Amino acid sequence: MGGRAALRNLTETFHPKVLRDPLLAEMFREVPDFHAEHLAMWFEEVLGGEPRYTNERGGFKTMISMHRGRGIQPEQRKRWVELLMETADEVGLPSDPEFRSAFAAYVEWGSRRAQANSQPDAPPSRRETVPRWGWGEAKPGTP
Repeated sequence: MGGRAALRNLTETFHPKVLRDPLLAEMFREVPDFHAEHLAMWFEEVLGGEPRYTNERGGFKTMISMHRGRGIQPEQRKRWVELLMETADEVGLPSDPEFRSAFAAYVEWGSRRAQANSQPDAPPSRRETVPRWGWGEAKPGTP
């Protein structure tokens, strides 16, 4: 998919969009600019790359703590996903069905977990490690 550079390009292109979006801007207003780098590190690890998020940021518990108490609403989650997938097209992430299916599945699953964990009554997560997303039956690039 282009590795670390492609993920960094994705998140650096995406981050300013959430800051301008009427539905998301308030939620991201106090998020520091290095959020794009941290999100790229997260995606890299989840999608099978080096465990930089775990080694440099503290792993899954750190990610959960970033979402706790934010009260992400369904329409905000949906808009976040829409903007991210639009940005994936814009920056030229692979468009083959195998890659996009797996990527979209993770983005949907991960954003739903973030929304659930952001609610005031969310129970503590039992997960300890960053999920490693599978590529399903047909890995990207499969003819």
